[in-house]
Amino acid sequence: MSKKENPTSLIVIFGATGDLAKRKLYPSIYRLYKNGSISKNFAVVGVARRPLTNEEFRSNVSKSVSSVANGDGNVEEFSSHFYYHPFDVTSSESYQQLKGLLGDLDSDYETNGNRIFYLAMAPEFFGTIATNLKSEGLTETDGWKRLVIEKPFGHNLPSAKDLNAEIRQAFDESEIYRIDHYLGKEMVQNIEVIRFANALFEPLWNNRYISNIQITSSEVLGVEDRGRYYENSGALRDMVQNHMLQMVALLAMEPPIKLNPEEIRSEKVKVLRAMRKIEQDDVEDYFVRGQYGAGFVDGDQVQGYREGNSVDPNSNTETYVAGKLLIDNFRWAGVPIYIRTGKRMSEKSTKIIVQFKDIPMNLYYNRGEKVDPNLLVINIQPEEGITLHLNAKKSGKDVTTTPIKLDYTNNCIDGINTPEAYERLIYDAMRGDMTNFTHWDEVALSWSFIDEISKAWENTRAFDFPNYESGSMGPKQADGLLEKDGFHWWPL
Repeated sequence: MSKKENPTSLIVIFGATGDLAKRKLYPSIYRLYKNGSISKNFAVVGVARRPLTNEEFRSNVSKSVSSVANGDGNVEEFSSHFYYHPFDVTSSESYQQLKGLLGDLDSDYETNGNRIFYLAMAPEFFGTIATNLKSEGLTETDGWKRLVIEKPFGHNLPSAKDLNAEIRQAFDESEIYRIDHYLGKEMVQNIEVIRFANALFEPLWNNRYISNIQITSSEVLGVEDRGRYYENSGALRDMVQNHMLQMVALLAMEPPIKLNPEEIRSEKVKVLRAMRKIEQDDVEDYFVRGQYGAGFVDGDQVQGYREGNSVDPNSNTETYVAGKLLIDNFRWAGVPIYIRTGKRMSEKSTKIIVQFKDIPMNLYYNRGEKVDPNLLVINIQPEEGITLHLNAKKSGKDVTTTPIKLDYTNNCIDGINTPEAYERLIYDAMRGDMTNFTHWDEVALSWSFIDEISKAWENTRAFDFPNYESGSMGPKQADGLLEKDGFHWWPL
């Protein structure tokens, strides 16, 4: 992309003094600026309740990007593109003042009327802001307009439908960018390439050759100061409804006709439609929930979930979920996809493990040897890479087998630092590429699947909570999900 083609826009960030903006958004925009990925004809307007001057706001922006600037002298020039606007999301006067500011900046920076409205704030304000942006004329522009929304998008299917209907009064579906930051991660995006650009894998990517798939997203950290949010969310809504099901869809989808947003989304939607619905009475057969108690992490004693701030001492909220998903279509019938996610676990890792079936007649079994199955491991974080587990001849005179690993690790290649997920997603939003954002159809189908599990758990008290120690890999009941099918969780 040449300099002339680099995207230019006004970016309005609602929640500009919040943690997400400071930790993720400002450093990501800075990297795009530093790399020349966006035109210098851009401006960022920070919107929040707190009264700040432009100078104070720019100073805060400079501090937040200092860790990625590494002493470069362009931080001051970068922060000069930032402007602050104190704001009341319910006041029409605030919107009119913002409209005037955007008009002036559009002229000063020659942004052609292009506008991104990024809602990095509490979701209860999403609908109000979208409605007022339209009613007060901020969406009337000569260029394009886009609304970027953080999760959660609703609390269940009915609330998601209400929110979507409200937002769609102001923005078309083609203008709504629902962020799932997992879709910005390098190795998540690599799933498509691994599958569709390798003759080694795509012919084997079906129930004839794959015995099961395991997806793990574990965290060492606990809920920390997010107790109030987590009590209304839990791991099922916080992680499974979006991140985990998105990875399932990418792994299981059919090859799209073309690698464009419409065709990729179409195939992902087909996967979500084909997922076997779980009735409330059957949830125990397919899903396990857990809640962490006190324990040790890296040698330090930590408290249990119920001792955290803003947490009910008798909380029924799950901090761990393990589940068995079945996709009832021609490609995947009979192949279980196991997922697990939790907090306060023994290590931080997001990993996909594809276990291939044994060959029909393994000659080495006949000699009493243990032969490990072939595994394809996609490491998403903290390290990014791919590992293929094969069997080879052990060195020596005897023909005996030994497992070997073929490794490819992004982090080790010439010290290249792969793009931060938010950097990639902001860039995609500016270019109008919706491939790595979730469509309403995906959101609705995900909630439809999750809601039955949520209802079952809300209507049944978990009397064994807390049921796993901090620093462990979750409750023992999760092992049973795999054991009854003849499998086990592979070590991370």
